Amino acid sequence: MNPELQGRSYPATPPYLVGREKVREFARAVLATSPLNLDPEAARAAGYSDVVAPPTFATVVQDAPLQQLLADPDAGIDFSRVVHGDQRFTFSRPIVAGDELSATLTVTSVKSLGGHSMLTAESSIADATGAHVVTATSTLVVRGEE
Repeated sequence: MNPELQGRSYPATPPYLVGREKVREFARAVLATSPLNLDPEAARAAGYSDVVAPPTFATVVQDAPLQQLLADPDAGIDFSRVVHGDQRFTFSRPIVAGDELSATLTVTSVKSLGGHSMLTAESSIADATGAHVVTATSTLVVRGEE
């Protein structure tokens, strides 16, 4: 892996429109049972404009900027050797159906550990007004050659 990736940022992704049915499907897949995730009326009664995505839904939006990184020939990342090491989220507000979200990825750390490499990237996810919604932080471990 290229250690010069540290500090590199990638362009903002095109807007991702969060759909109500996508939120419901994701909620069912992760066994979220809150009415806020499934029922628009319950979400509106709680003060939201539509169903609220479970917190880990941010990974759906984070996929596009991670693909930019993995496709970068200068990165030197062999995806067949990648293991997901860590995932964290820092929210300003929940993701809600109807949001149009764009993400900008920055590589915050590149380290070597034994024969392996570790890369930490932050994807800052903003709504259509540019307001921060969530930062998704991922650590990828790239296993060394055997």
